[in-house]
Amino acid sequence: MTGAPASATGGSGATPVRGGKLGTAAVNQASLWNIANLLTMARLVLVPGFVMLLLHNGGYDPAWRSFAWAAFAIAMITDLFDGHLARTYNLVTDFGKIADPIADKAIMGAALICLSYLGDLPWWVTGVILFRELGITVLRFWVIRHGVIPASRGGKMKTLAQGTAVGMYVLALTGPLATLRFWVMAVAVVLTVVTGLDYVRQAIVLRRQGLAAERSAAAQEAVEAAAEAPGSGESADRVSGAPDRISGASGARGAAEAER
Repeated sequence: MTGAPASATGGSGATPVRGGKLGTAAVNQASLWNIANLLTMARLVLVPGFVMLLLHNGGYDPAWRSFAWAAFAIAMITDLFDGHLARTYNLVTDFGKIADPIADKAIMGAALICLSYLGDLPWWVTGVILFRELGITVLRFWVIRHGVIPASRGGKMKTLAQGTAVGMYVLALTGPLATLRFWVMAVAVVLTVVTGLDYVRQAIVLRRQGLAAERSAAAQEAVEAAAEAPGSGESADRVSGAPDRISGASGARGAAEAER
């Protein structure tokens, strides 16, 4: 035993713990080619394949629409698993942080645009959902220096509603099921707008708190800098000693007058 840390001797320093999870030292050691990132990459690859399946043979062939639905369903399922695996087994990487939301929005955006292009879904629905998704992404970057806006329960419900509604539109449904998918999409749109407004509120509050904390820290630093500046101690001594000098001068004048 040399007493040197494992990282210094060439090891990763990551020790498996109960349940197969890696220690915190493995967070920065996670390989790019881990299972979570591979699932994210697979979801990105599925996007063009999904589009080709959905638009094949004019976009109205029930069989090809079923294949497209299968691809969409796989993408939605992998979206659930890759984030869970990354958090549980400390497989979080910079690539995953960037690629995962891109993959989510790519598959959803592709489905919405194709469905509107085929005339199955109004363009305003696609516009509302895409505007919200892109807007919230920009909003997160706007306030990231002050903190992270966490995913809310409403946001998760919105994702589930969107995925269910879009999946139902991808399938060539008729009759009561076609009516049902309209109402599911209506719920998804409402949740999209409501949760979007809530994220805006959270972003404004977070930014205000962050700016207030920065101003407080700047004021504290200014006070500390003034106290540590050269000559500040002498100035304080002069200020504190001024009353003694004044009282001493008054006493001297009083003694002189008494002698006269």
